[in-house]
Amino acid sequence: MYTKVTMLCLAAVALARPDKPAPAGYGYAPPTPTYAPPQPSYSAPQPSYSAPRPSYEKKRGNYLISEGMPFDFEYAVRDDYKGLDFDHDSNSDGKVVNGQYRVLLPDGRTQIVTYTADHHNGYQAEVTYEGEAQYPQPQPYKPAPSYSAPAPTYEQPKPSYGVPH
Repeated sequence: MYTKVTMLCLAAVALARPDKPAPAGYGYAPPTPTYAPPQPSYSAPQPSYSAPRPSYEKKRGNYLISEGMPFDFEYAVRDDYKGLDFDHDSNSDGKVVNGQYRVLLPDGRTQIVTYTADHHNGYQAEVTYEGEAQYPQPQPYKPAPSYSAPAPTYEQPKPSYGVPH
């Protein structure tokens, strides 16, 4: 049975094969190519640069001195849990920078730095301290209490069903 079906399929395939090529697109002939290479439409490049302009910028040594930008900022941080307390305040008119910052030191004092900076005098700071240094005696190490398992308790379970009838 299978042999007969296979033979019929092979015969159908052999008969369905075309003996000549199919006609090209509805019987029309393909167009003839008319390509011609393009003509160059550019000229040789011309230089588009000029000699650099001389720069006469103010320099001190190898450093360029430029006019500063005016600014004003301030921030502060206080975290009593971690013992942090510091702030910074600074402003400038574009030529001279004035500012102050404060830091709480580990010994309990507050360090205050007041400063002025410009291109002629450089950075000038005045450092002062508020408070008195304190050095408490270190406490001996006490480990945290360790976990202990709770005492076992046992209660007789109560039945949640009734007596069968």
